Amino acid sequence: MARYTGPVCRLCRREGMKLFLKGERCFSSKCAVEKRNTPPGQHGAARRPKIVGYGLQLREKQKARRIYGVLERQFRGYFARASRQPGVTGELLLRQLELRLDTVTHRLGFATSRAQARQLVRHGHLLVNNKKVTIPSYQLKPGDRISVREKSRQMPVILSALEFGGHGTLPPWLELRREQLEGGLLSLPQRADMSLPLQEQMIVELYSK
Repeated sequence: MARYTGPVCRLCRREGMKLFLKGERCFSSKCAVEKRNTPPGQHGAARRPKIVGYGLQLREKQKARRIYGVLERQFRGYFARASRQPGVTGELLLRQLELRLDTVTHRLGFATSRAQARQLVRHGHLLVNNKKVTIPSYQLKPGDRISVREKSRQMPVILSALEFGGHGTLPPWLELRREQLEGGLLSLPQRADMSLPLQEQMIVELYSK
């Protein structure tokens, strides 16, 4: 699956807020938003125009895409599946994104960013129910166990990620056995458990036009 390969700090600057796409760098003085919180480009220093209506909806969609590291076609597919299910479409959309293997790997603290988590998955360092899975978008379900492969347990990148506390508090729908480098899904994530700076209803309105 394709992915964005350009500079990620400019994405945070475009949204005018930290999206925490660079792991430890986002918590240091090197953070681009801390140093220069203006949109990228030669006219970025000019005053931000007031955004209303469609512009607000578009910004929320772009923000969600960038937080989870998915491109437009894949994101639209998530929305299509969410819209066909019974329930609140916006919450179902975010739930699918939270249940991605790379997102859960990041939430468990095995990686300092989702991009790093994606790389760990693609390189076969993670197991799901004791089977190697190399698809970052793999959808997990309650009861699944995620663990670091035996040969990868001494990797500096994983050990330093576990020591780094920037990934936040472990959500209540996940459990982690730090010593065993293993975690699991206790339940489906609820919207109240997703500490995301998103207004998902605007995304629903954008795609429903």
